[in-house]
Amino acid sequence: MSKSPLPHVKKVEDLRSRRWFGPADLRSFGHRSRAMQMGYSPEEWTGKPVIAIINTWSDLQPCHAHFKQRVDDVKRGILMAGGFPVELPAISVSESFVKPTTMMYRNMLAMETEELLRSHPVDGAVLMGGCDKTTPGLLLGATSMNIPAIYLPAGPMLRGNWQGKILGSGSDSWKYWDELRAGKITDQDWLGVEGGIARSYGTCMTMGTASTMTAIAEAVGLVLPGGSSVPAADAGHIRLASESGRRIVDMVWEDLTPQRIQTREAFENAIAVAMAMGCSTNAIIHLIAMARRANCDIGLEDFERFSRKVPVIGNVRPSGNAYLMEDFFYAGGIKALMNQIREHLHLDCLTVTGRTLGENIEGAKVFNDDVIRTTSNPIYGEGSLAVLKGNLAPDGCVIKPAAMDQRFLRHSGPAVVFDDYDAMKKAVDDENYPFTPDTVMVLRNAGPQGGPGMPEWGMLPMPKKLLKEGHRDMLRISDARMSGTSYGACVLHVAPESYIGGPLALLRTGDIVELDVDARTINMRVSEEELAQRRAEWKEPPARYGRGYGHMFLKHIQQANEGCDFDFLKTEFGPPVGEPVIH
Repeated sequence: MSKSPLPHVKKVEDLRSRRWFGPADLRSFGHRSRAMQMGYSPEEWTGKPVIAIINTWSDLQPCHAHFKQRVDDVKRGILMAGGFPVELPAISVSESFVKPTTMMYRNMLAMETEELLRSHPVDGAVLMGGCDKTTPGLLLGATSMNIPAIYLPAGPMLRGNWQGKILGSGSDSWKYWDELRAGKITDQDWLGVEGGIARSYGTCMTMGTASTMTAIAEAVGLVLPGGSSVPAADAGHIRLASESGRRIVDMVWEDLTPQRIQTREAFENAIAVAMAMGCSTNAIIHLIAMARRANCDIGLEDFERFSRKVPVIGNVRPSGNAYLMEDFFYAGGIKALMNQIREHLHLDCLTVTGRTLGENIEGAKVFNDDVIRTTSNPIYGEGSLAVLKGNLAPDGCVIKPAAMDQRFLRHSGPAVVFDDYDAMKKAVDDENYPFTPDTVMVLRNAGPQGGPGMPEWGMLPMPKKLLKEGHRDMLRISDARMSGTSYGACVLHVAPESYIGGPLALLRTGDIVELDVDARTINMRVSEEELAQRRAEWKEPPARYGRGYGHMFLKHIQQANEGCDFDFLKTEFGPPVGEPVIH
């Protein structure tokens, strides 16, 4: 990459780290002597930006398994550019292993990132993440701290393979699990899928939440051009790590902070890109939280506005029908996709390169126009997501029309309501349970407080009875989330959630639910008088936690339509936090 056009506005004496290392006093003597205790010489840090590398590697984070080595590539780039690298580990928030849900810990990572950067002698940061909640968590923290920061995505894993069939993580898990339950494949087949679906380190190679959020980070301007598309196992990812290390050093001298990059127009770019990619439904929650941390009032109405005008052109599963992120990279990647929708983007937005988004994507070519379509030949005529409202979800809910059976775009049917996941799971495996293809299956008490943490339970399993009859989709509703790798006619994020008395808490088995995606409505056919009576009878359930982090989470978590941030972390909650006192 050629040198940024932004001028260097900081001098050595302006570096934040000099507060720790520069003064000729006893406390700074302690800082310098302890650095020397670790084997560093004063020449290694004096007059140089100190760059924090926030690394979310752990032994239980398969998406980030390569970060143990990749951090050295970041350090190499920082050293080449004249910086001083320091690695600061942070919670890894592994989507595969963390229970009850990683969403419980996104805000913990955000707080940890902010405080790691504030409390240490650092001038800028490279943020290493990729697994679903690590992207928003790291960016939320870096935004609140507001020192120069650049994001390094983990990259998607290689395509899965089983018996010559290409497998997509998540999506094919659900698909073949249903086939196993329907008796269409054997237990031995299932073991083959299990061993072949995840063949390398890296994030899900479908267009799940991980690739959605790294693409959003790039569209906002916080990733080097094309960086969100590079597969984890590609040598280009090593070069991306080093280049990110080199670039952050100049960003410190330029004082190129997240506040300068994350404007309302930048977040509108992210929404447009998300819609065009066939994004995860989780994009809504995370993007709202990220924007509001940056003091930009992005809400559900903005997603609805872009949904109506930006079609899905990224033919990547689960919205697409065949391709995976590796194919997307070979087809030109995120730069090519953004170039295809440039009429919907604010091209003058500043990015971490010091150049505009328009300059970053200029001349980007599509090499496979079936993977990255034109807007005149989309895989779905509207955006990836649709926001619905009605008496069942007055504050909104979301559905992914591009990844569902189209006959459910307009549907009415009787509700079958479950108050907990175990009861629902038992019922779907009972072949005598009275499910029909018109049934609207409902799971409640799975939202931010009810889950707790709003787990990815929203892709409710299909009843075994219907699977054996040949059905593979039905209308399902919950206040939970679902994996971005999931698909189906699933209405999610119902707000307010049932656990705090939202209308979903008042729905009863047998009530008729009406959905109209084109009209963006979802309602239960119950009179206001009846709903008032049910509301008077409703009793508040006990809190899920009585102490610890969970207790804090429940006291301060916001609803899905507000981004599920903690109320006390909002930008406007109180006065800005100053620099730490050093005595």
